Amino acid sequence: MRLLFLFQFLIATSLYSQTNFTLSGHVQDASSGEQLIGATVWCEDAEVGVAANLYGFYSLTLPKGTYNVFVRYIGYATQRFEINLKENIPMDIELVAGTNLSEALVTGESFNKIEDQVQMSKITIPIDQVKSLPAIGGEVDLLKVLQLLPGVQSGGEGTSGLYVRGGSPDQNLMLLDGVPLYSVNHLFGFFSVFNADAVKNMSITKGGFPARYGGRLSSILEINMKDGHMKEYHGDATVSVIASKLTLEGPIVKDKASFMISGRRTYIDLLITPLIAATNNNNPDVSTDPRYFFFDLNAKLNWKVGKKDRLYFSAFQGKDDFGIASSENFGQNTSSLDFGLDWKNAIQALRWNHEWTPKLFSNVTLTRSLYEFNTGADVSETSTEGDSLRFAALYNSGIEDFTGRVDFDFAPNARHFVKFGANFTNHTFSPGATALELDFGEVNAIDTVLGPSDITSNDAFVYIEDEFDLGDRVKVNLGVHASALMVQDTSYYSFQPRAALNLKLPGGYALKSSFARMAQYVNLLTNEGLGLPTDLWVPSTARIRPQQSWQVAMGLAKTFGEIEVT
Repeated sequence: MRLLFLFQFLIATSLYSQTNFTLSGHVQDASSGEQLIGATVWCEDAEVGVAANLYGFYSLTLPKGTYNVFVRYIGYATQRFEINLKENIPMDIELVAGTNLSEALVTGESFNKIEDQVQMSKITIPIDQVKSLPAIGGEVDLLKVLQLLPGVQSGGEGTSGLYVRGGSPDQNLMLLDGVPLYSVNHLFGFFSVFNADAVKNMSITKGGFPARYGGRLSSILEINMKDGHMKEYHGDATVSVIASKLTLEGPIVKDKASFMISGRRTYIDLLITPLIAATNNNNPDVSTDPRYFFFDLNAKLNWKVGKKDRLYFSAFQGKDDFGIASSENFGQNTSSLDFGLDWKNAIQALRWNHEWTPKLFSNVTLTRSLYEFNTGADVSETSTEGDSLRFAALYNSGIEDFTGRVDFDFAPNARHFVKFGANFTNHTFSPGATALELDFGEVNAIDTVLGPSDITSNDAFVYIEDEFDLGDRVKVNLGVHASALMVQDTSYYSFQPRAALNLKLPGGYALKSSFARMAQYVNLLTNEGLGLPTDLWVPSTARIRPQQSWQVAMGLAKTFGEIEVT
């Protein structure tokens, strides 16, 4: 109810203006129609600017008058135009790729210096830069790139886990198009599930968390998939030593609806099988059938329903399958073994963007996330006389989430930005069950299931954050994130204040500081020495309290030429 009152108040505030008018719209790639996240719209005359949000939407409010406006984005030619702002002006801005990326990896623009930003400890890495780095077996790995950043460590050689500023892997919130992923590894940690050909934007926040983030203690990794080319059909195929990839994108209805689909699969199993057969000298009494492959599939639909409405549907499916099946004939007896393990992720997300006024933008999201892990063994022995013995065991665990979320962006003027929203998630945890079967060839075989039953929990949060200027030398971001967990007739509540400060100093320096309190309601039980993805996710319960943290950060920021230091 309070959010409804706030929503009505913000609409009324945005409509009540006699001397201020708003330039708003989307910033997008001129050739493909891709939304350019974080593109900066800068007014040179007023010395103020705004950045496009996750959906490319911007809103710049200024007093009535004529202004020079610059629009910039890394890797694109700067666009300049003059506007006579005597009324609200809706304007979608298209930028043309043309700036040499190697000259723009770190922007030294006067309007976008690191010392001008309130946010601390956030790094955005262009995907084109990621693709230019060396790759293992021809496969570019996004998480390996993050492990090169300060404050980020890997768990060991050949692993894709992230340890950010001393936190554990489960304390990192991994978001693919806004949906949490609970396992991000392929090939036992040598590769991540993120296909660079399907990704358009990647950023990691290691501290100074704004109020809109919650649920983890250590870091927030945001990866967004491509929307799909709005104007032409494009395809890209890649063959490497380990895997092959195919990406297709194009318009469903030109300039109105588009699609993107990208798939990747390994063929290690196809390469190993003939080698194993050769080691057995093609003996018909001995059979060994190893298997291992992983695949992932990214897909996205993008539809401009109208001038103020857009719909997005995102999906991801990934799976690893490892195992070995063998049999051997010893005269009158035949023995066989089938061992395997597999794990998979699946997410779906439906989004609706709406522009209520030139100053007020909303996004409503419905998502599902699934993670499953299974391992088992089947051993049997039979004789020509009909005697048989069989033992089979299967272990499985997982977690499934259903989430509804709403977010609002409100920009009353160019020096004041408000974000607020709410989230509700239903979790179903399968903390591990073992199915056993023992058969001695008799009528009554032993068949049973051991392990705890599923656990259901619900968590919710509301947030509001406000970023504004206090004079010419001070910028502040203040917010609060309030969350609750309901599980096993027990409730936990957490009130999490967030604050960030940017103080301009002489000589072009800035003193930046932040405070954030966080709470985490899910926990990962893992065997670090096993090297297998036997991750077991469990919720906080009546006996296990939620994890809590608070973080204080302080730094000195300065741009030296084209190099930013903080």
